[in-house]
Amino acid sequence: DVQLQASGGGLVQAGGSLKLSCAASGFTFGDYAIGWFRQAPGKEREGISCIDSTDGSTLYDDSVKGRFTTSSDNAKNTVYLQMNSLKPEDTAVYYCAAGFLPYGLQLGLRDFDYWGQGTLVTVSS
Repeated sequence: DVQLQASGGGLVQAGGSLKLSCAASGFTFGDYAIGWFRQAPGKEREGISCIDSTDGSTLYDDSVKGRFTTSSDNAKNTVYLQMNSLKPEDTAVYYCAAGFLPYGLQLGLRDFDYWGQGTLVTVSS
């Protein structure tokens, strides 16, 4: 069975940092890109980053570029999202997802087939 388990969310003050983890199992890790998405109350779910674990290439949405970094530990089948300089507007449920992306990295929700349960990140002012 395919499982994606996001963890590491919590409460942090604006300007602080938090590191999320996404543990994957049930599929060949290197065959899929792993993306991070977030959804704030009343807003659409949006893609914020994606990584190809085979070569470490990454893609970021402009909203997090320069502040967030995604990386992979292939031996652990785990992808990370290091979040720095957090802002209140970063408050959301963060999800990791796996997708087969034959045409390259992108952040569209429809291309990701497997989703984790999400972890809540709350950034206080």
